[in-house]
Amino acid sequence: MAYQIDLSGRVAFITGASSGLGEQFAKVLARAGAGVVLAARRIERLKTLRAEIEAAGGDAHVVGLDVTDPVSIQAAVAHAETEMGAIDILVNNSGVSTTQKLVDVRPEDYDEVMNTNTRGAFFVAQAVARRMIARSKGELPGTYAGGRIVNVASMAGLKVLSQIGVYSMSKAAVIHMTKSMALEWGRHGINVNALCPGYIDTEINHHHWQTEAGQKLVQMLPRKRLGKPEDLDAVLMMLCAKESHFVNGAVIAADDGFGI
Repeated sequence: MAYQIDLSGRVAFITGASSGLGEQFAKVLARAGAGVVLAARRIERLKTLRAEIEAAGGDAHVVGLDVTDPVSIQAAVAHAETEMGAIDILVNNSGVSTTQKLVDVRPEDYDEVMNTNTRGAFFVAQAVARRMIARSKGELPGTYAGGRIVNVASMAGLKVLSQIGVYSMSKAAVIHMTKSMALEWGRHGINVNALCPGYIDTEINHHHWQTEAGQKLVQMLPRKRLGKPEDLDAVLMMLCAKESHFVNGAVIAADDGFGI
């Protein structure tokens, strides 16, 4: 008998859903039966993705979100629950990066990365967790079955890499943040885990892998290959499944062995 993870009846909120990993995460969760809330700044891209998911028989809703703006976060989460129902799953995926030597990092570069990757991820998780906790206490309506928060970190948060020092710092903070959330929120039935992808070929970075520098980096990887967004599907599904109730505070690398 085949084993299947069924997310029917659950609502998943995905940040950074307008492209790359976020887009793939939304598609795979929708295929598993979850109603997905597509959150990002690029609304038109989200609408295109929603149409694709609905054409495949899924259920999707679009909401504008700027993770660097606390007011936007609160409004997006409230709107999502009004339209789709209580959020059961959060995939905290929004992120940005810069490629610079540390001596060249300007305050505005540092702030953009930290405000999006660390501060933004924290306050999105906080907004969702507050509602999950209130439901667990019976203070908000809805059937509470335990929440799942997946913070998308990076193998760069586990391994020091040159040229992306601030990005690495921001993702290392997300990993420690994940453990803190798991410890504090676990008693409310909320499981918080970190997914740490390795080098993944997406539309955002695809051009880089065609350059001499990109090809040189690929040759340094253990199996001399890049990952694809769908290579993360299995790990994501495991972390979002209600069957994963014993997995809390885990930091899972999906990097093809690069961090070894």
